[in-house]
Amino acid sequence: MNPLIISCSLHPKSRSRILAELMGSEIKKSDYIDMRDYPLPFCDGKATYGHELLPELKVKFENSSGIILAVPVYNYGLNSVVKNLVELIGDSWTNKPVAFICTAGSKSSYLAPLGLMNSLMLDFRCFILPRYVYATASDFNEDRTKLENKKIQERLLQLKDDFLKFSKALNKVKFDE
Repeated sequence: MNPLIISCSLHPKSRSRILAELMGSEIKKSDYIDMRDYPLPFCDGKATYGHELLPELKVKFENSSGIILAVPVYNYGLNSVVKNLVELIGDSWTNKPVAFICTAGSKSSYLAPLGLMNSLMLDFRCFILPRYVYATASDFNEDRTKLENKKIQERLLQLKDDFLKFSKALNKVKFDE
């Protein structure tokens, strides 16, 4: 099993990246993508689909057993990096289990991932884990370097367990045509 963990934040002191790295340390055989290393142009509906980094990303997504997205919430919505990624290589996500880890400044945006979840389910037939982790600025230390909230740490571990069980079950199933 080879889950793909993606840090979608471009912020140098990203809280969602901290959670992605924690998840990566818990899932030993995972592949990790930091979107800072993949400076993709914004989708324009034409030329961006031929961008040189897309084939590498597509292969990573296609070869993964599932996807864990660590995404910041800005202005009550998920950041543009993850939306752009879905637009550019969404077809590589088809039939994959997808889990969400979100961070925001306050508790007000906890429903932010629902729009993207619906899109992934409807457009690409992804299997969205119904449980996701949502952390706020108050769950971290003052200098944004460490998760301090024990309940969020427990929820990350539960998400990891659920994701691995679901991915294993889903990837074992072979359907007759």
